[in-house]
Amino acid sequence: MPAAILPLEDARPLIGARGVLIGLDLGTKTIGVASCDPDRRLATGIETIRRTTFTADAARVLALADERRACGFVLGLPLNMDGSEGPRAQSTRSFARNLSKLTDLPIALWDERLSTAAVERQLIAADASRAKRAAIIDQHAAAYILQGALDRLARA
Repeated sequence: MPAAILPLEDARPLIGARGVLIGLDLGTKTIGVASCDPDRRLATGIETIRRTTFTADAARVLALADERRACGFVLGLPLNMDGSEGPRAQSTRSFARNLSKLTDLPIALWDERLSTAAVERQLIAADASRAKRAAIIDQHAAAYILQGALDRLARA
């Protein structure tokens, strides 16, 4: 049976109160990956996957989830500023649907508007060079997305 794909609030009962979550920032060329501690206090970027084929990308994502004994995924859903869904959001939903066929771990969708821009501002403020920013921005964006989801889960 495919994994459930739900907005974060609706996924709460399926992901439980504790356990590692894997956060994903899906780009056209890369996938930023982050994880959190089992108490869900802190998200940390762990890897940037260079996209090749869905099969290879999903295999790496699932391997990282398995290594960390994850109990669910949080995918950044790139909504337009007016809340509507454009091609990038549709692509994210497609990735989630395909991933759900390969795992029984629940997949939560979290609004990630402006996450990459916010992370880039933070890296510029930290005086990271353009090359350094390019190398780490996706996994930092994934951590930013996951941390937002963790904070929301903690508040409810």
